[in-house]
Parts: sequence; C-alpha cells; structure tokens
Amino acid sequence: MRDILVLCPQERDLVAIHAAGLEERYRVHYEGADLDQLESFEPEPFLEACEEIPADGVIGTKDLSALLAAIVAARRGLPGPSTHALLALQHKPTSREVQRLVAPESTPNFCVLNGELPCEPPFFAKPVVGRLSQNAHRIDDLAELEGLHEADRYTDRYAQIAAIAGGDPAKAHGFVGEELLSGAEVTLEGYVYGDKVTTIGVTDSVKYEGTFSFERFDYPSSLPESRQAELAGIADSVLPALGFDGGFFNVEFFVPDEGPAQIIEVNGRIASQFAPLVQRLHGRSTYDALFALACGEDPDWQGGIPDGVAVSYVMRVFEDAFVEGIPDPGDDLEVLVRPGLPLSAQGTNDAQSYRLAILYESGATRAEAVEKAKERAAGLTFRLAPVPVR
Repeated sequence: MRDILVLCPQERDLVAIHAAGLEERYRVHYEGADLDQLESFEPEPFLEACEEIPADGVIGTKDLSALLAAIVAARRGLPGPSTHALLALQHKPTSREVQRLVAPESTPNFCVLNGELPCEPPFFAKPVVGRLSQNAHRIDDLAELEGLHEADRYTDRYAQIAAIAGGDPAKAHGFVGEELLSGAEVTLEGYVYGDKVTTIGVTDSVKYEGTFSFERFDYPSSLPESRQAELAGIADSVLPALGFDGGFFNVEFFVPDEGPAQIIEVNGRIASQFAPLVQRLHGRSTYDALFALACGEDPDWQGGIPDGVAVSYVMRVFEDAFVEGIPDPGDDLEVLVRPGLPLSAQGTNDAQSYRLAILYESGATRAEAVEKAKERAAGLTFRLAPVPVR
C-alpha cells in the first residue's frame, strides 16, 4: 500500500477522499491546515516537517498548497509538476506570454498595470497572483485604479513560498489589466501525464443574474461537442508550452457565440469543487486520478461526455450580516460560515457577495438537477442578523 501526503487539506479534500474510498487503497497522511483559515504560516518549518512523513506521492489542491507540494516533491524526488511550471502558471503575466505564443487567437489583450494600459476603459484589473475572483475589478474610469489593493496576507504568503520554490517574490505583487470578454463561461479540467494532455470534461459556470458571482456549476457543459473539442485543443497546446506535467490542471474560458474561445486563466491544480459532479456521473473521482498521478502512474481516464447532469450550487448573499445559526453540513453540503462572526470576517468571497454554502445535486436533465438544487437551497436555514454597530 502506497503513502500519499496531502498538504494543508481543506474540508472538501477530506470528504472527497473518503467518498472515493481512497483511504482503503492508500495510507493517507494529512499535514497542516487549510491555509485560507490560518492567520500565520511559516513555510520552511512546515516543509521541514514534511521530510519525516512517509510519501510515495504528495498533493495540494489549492494554489498555495500545490506549490508547497511541488517543493516537497522536488526535495524528495517524488513525481509531480515542477516548481518552475507552477510558478509560470500562477503568475498571470508569465502565463499570458506563453499563451500568446501558442494560442494567440485565444489570448486576450493584457499588460501589467505599471502605467501601460491594455486598452481604454472599460477593462478588468486582477492581481498578478490571486485566488477565485478576489480583488478582481472592472475598471470603467482610470481614477478607479487608485483604489486597487492586494490581499496582503495571501500575496505576502505566496511571495514567501514562491521564493522557496525558486521564484522572484517581487513578482507576486501588482495587477494585470485585461480586455473585457464575453460569452459562456466554462472550465475545462484535465491532467498531463508523460506530456500527454487528457481532458476530463468541461463544466459550465453560471452567475447570479446581473452580478459577477457564481451561482452554480453544471457538468457536463451544454456547449456543442465541437466547441468542447476546440477547448481541448487549446489545452493541448498551452499546458506543454508552460512545461506542466504530472498533475491536474483546469483552464477557464469565455466562449462567444462567434469566434475563438478566450482563455481567462490556467490553474495548475485539481478543480476540487467539481470532483463530486464527476464522481456522480462517471462513477470515478478525479481525486482517484490525482492520487495515481502523484505516485507517477497513468490514471488511464476513460472519459467522454456522460449521461445526466450534476450541479454544484453556491448559496450567497450580497450584503454583510452577522451569522447567528447554520444548518449541519453533510457529504453533499459544504457549510462555509460559522456562527458568531460577520460574513465579512470569515470565508473566501468575491468583491460583490458572501458565500454561505455549496450543495451538490444531479438529475437526468439540466433542468431537473438545477430545480433540485434550488429546492434544497431554499430549505436550508441560515440565521443572519444585522452586523452589530461598534
């Protein structure tokens, strides 16, 4: 039985690994806590502690933990993506330069915001390294650039880890400007093994009407197969060009009605929120494939577009509130907040909203799956009160 080291696991990892039955086939060792929940973290002592833990493979499922896993793998001679490749993926300007070389028609106009502009407003400003949609803002007037600010803890922590990985910590700071894009928003997930890119599937991203906040993720995508093949072809070009091998990736796209798909970003990690969707429809978890890759094995994924539809539904509110009570979590319900704190003081949120929970449902059709998810969401009780005035 092989040993797998899981770094800084989030609660979702524990649930997914258990649901896939992986603890019956591997000795799973968990080290550290979810970095998004930690006020302080010293990477070098953490990495030194990892040296003593048995491991035939090592994984991390968020950007920071994936980079830590690459450092551990390099130090211990274990399989996995190189630190160089992950640094290239995670630094948006570097990733964009590579994308522009190998997929120019699918790479939007961009620049580092140091006085140069990608185009006249409006455009999007994003941190050069970031997570989710945090600190990403639409800029309609150049004066709005003065209000941009980094998520200091995340950016500083990334810079520390990047320095250990051989990167330049100064490159973690700043913003990139990108032209506005439109179309259906989707994510292609896959892995690279032996320089061969394998697509798991494509998932639709659906936002709350009139916002930039995601309401749900539908798998498989409603895009025509020809369009999904186009996305797979772009991934086939971009991932090897970035030097990425031996790991999971996901590529976010805008797909317009006419013209080529446009890359939003490339991530060198598993799309953990989609694992329950894939397992429901394929009968195999992406974590199963991830563990195989971590041990240097070909996951031999037998994919194709499955029957039925599975949905990951995100419950949100759009104003801050004090959390007084929450429902109990479950295997198909992630509760993302806890009582006794305002929403703004907990969790990972975007600029417009606060996440309460994520639930998973499936059905024979998209309409059935979505209806079941919305009915369940409506039945969950979150007791929210006005934030106390201090």
